[in-house]
Amino acid sequence: MEITIDNLRTLLGWCTIINVAVMLAWFLVFIFARNFVLKMHTRWFKISDERFDEIHYTMMGHYKLAVFLFNLVPYLVLRLAQFN
Repeated sequence: MEITIDNLRTLLGWCTIINVAVMLAWFLVFIFARNFVLKMHTRWFKISDERFDEIHYTMMGHYKLAVFLFNLVPYLVLRLAQFN
């Protein structure tokens, strides 16, 4: 398969969709199954309730930033740019 602008645009579009789905799943699990996940993590690590929330919100923010910077922005640039 040849790497063309159209193929790269398609790849980045699908990567964005998949990563946003992962981010949404993480958020939903954190909201609706938080106590289960906290209980599972406290079996392995000594971690307070506040620290657990801090870690998850921080990592969600880092993940969202990475998805925006490495998937969404390049996709939008390729979508909006005019190529000859």
